[in-house]
Formats: sequence, C-alpha cells, structure tokens
Amino acid sequence: MSRKKKKQQRERERLIEDLLKFLVVGAFLGIYYLTKSLPASAIAAGTVLGLFIVTRVYGNQKRVERLKRSGINEIDEMDGRQFEHYLGHLLRFQGYSVEVTRSAGDYGADLVIKRNNKKIVVQAKRYSRNVGLKAVQEVQAAIAHYGASEGWVIANREYTDEAYSLARSNGIRLVNRGQLIEMTLKMNPQQGASQVVKAIKEQLPEEQRMCSRCGEKMVRRKGPKGEFFGCNAYPKCRNITSV
Repeated sequence: MSRKKKKQQRERERLIEDLLKFLVVGAFLGIYYLTKSLPASAIAAGTVLGLFIVTRVYGNQKRVERLKRSGINEIDEMDGRQFEHYLGHLLRFQGYSVEVTRSAGDYGADLVIKRNNKKIVVQAKRYSRNVGLKAVQEVQAAIAHYGASEGWVIANREYTDEAYSLARSNGIRLVNRGQLIEMTLKMNPQQGASQVVKAIKEQLPEEQRMCSRCGEKMVRRKGPKGEFFGCNAYPKCRNITSV
C-alpha cells in the first residue's frame, strides 16, 4: 500500500474511533440526564459499544468471504507466467481478444489485447510488494513498439506514489489489487475465480513457469519440506513458489 493510502486509512480509523467515543459517551450522558441512573447509563453505553463490535466483526467476515470468492489468495501464489495466462482468461471474459506474448523478449508487454479496433498493451505484475516506476516505464515503451493506443499495468498489489504520478503524466492505467478483485468477482460472481485460478495453474507447462521477480525460469526442486519451484538464478534470486 502506498504511503498516501496508508495515511488515508489511518485517518479513517481515527475518525471511526472518535465517532465511537462520541456515541458511547453521548449514550451514557444522555441516559443519565434522563434517568439519573448510573447502571442504566452504563448499560446504554455498553449496548452502543456492543453493537459497534458486532457490526465491525460482521463486516470483516463479509470482507474475508468476498476475498475467498475472488480467488486472490490463489493468485498471490502464482508465478509470473501463470498470472499472465490468468489475466488473459479474465480479459477475454470482458470481450477482448487476447495474445499472451512470449515469456522472454516481450518488449514490455505481457499481453496485447484488442477490442473495437483499439489495441492495448498490458504489463502483468504478480508481486509480493508494491509495484514501482519500472512497470510504468516498461508499458510506456511497449505502446510505441506495438503501435498501441493505450497501456495498462495490472497487479495483485498496490503501486508506489511515484508509479501513480508517472502513470498519470503518461496516460497509463494502473489496475491495483482492489480493482483486480472486482474484475474476478464479475467474471464468476457465484463461485468466484478460485477454480479458474486452479485450472490455469494446472494447465500451464512447467517449462513456462517464470520467476515473478527476475524473469528467469522456475525449476522444480526438493527440500526438507517437499518439492517446490525455485528460481534458476539462485542464489542471486531466492524466489520460490509452491508446487
């Protein structure tokens, strides 16, 4: 999450805390003013606090259920190549014709999509951290190379403030984690994208698995806890994914 969004989130949390304090104190003082009874005032304040806690817990449960339906946890476990193919499936559902480019030498575009005679290049970033300037620079270069009219970056994470700034000045669309979740839920609102994610992971040949951090091939290895895929550039790159 970018610094700006973290700050906004902290401000929202403080606002909620202040509102809760106001309601609890207001309930206590209001009931005491009417009844002159401390027990009744305490019950009123406790009731307000209890309702707030129940509402907050229910909201968190709904959010967790929604995330499970979206398949975002499975997406987070993909390697870069699997993520590209998954996005291809997602964008075809939206009516685009999709070409997933080759894993090496793609000139900054992981996917080239078309709809209504408009060509768009897409950079896919399946990261475990916020996405920075490089992704925006890559897709900007790809626009010229492929003769596209637009450039997008789609990521399973947030973007840095610098990436947002550069994207705005160059007309690049950034699709972040929240927007990706919305896209997956629209694709299959009843069952979510989990089964689609699983199918994509299973059907992609092992030789096409690419490291999401450095772009090298991912190779099957054995460790004390069983088999896993590790980056071929080890020890320079220590990225691993589950089998």
